[in-house]
Amino acid sequence: MMVVVVTNAPPRLRGRLAAWLLEIRAGVYVGDYSAKTREMIWEQVVAFIDEGDAVIAWKAPTDQGFAFRTHGRNRRMPADFDGLTLVSFLPE
Repeated sequence: MMVVVVTNAPPRLRGRLAAWLLEIRAGVYVGDYSAKTREMIWEQVVAFIDEGDAVIAWKAPTDQGFAFRTHGRNRRMPADFDGLTLVSFLPE
């Protein structure tokens, strides 16, 4: 399972995501695809997000049970802490 959340995404990106994933709330998309398809979807997000920002989370064989990536300007950024991925907050 994977979840993609976009903020300030242009309509063309939202349409592309809706073709592959189910939009369960505004800007929140879920689906269950292979790693190859997940990477293709993320490449589309990165290519078309423009001034917005995005995060993708998916089930992974880690201690946490999931992994995630972010793109764009957002106060919340992933930070590695002894092998765990945590969220650090940038100053405003």
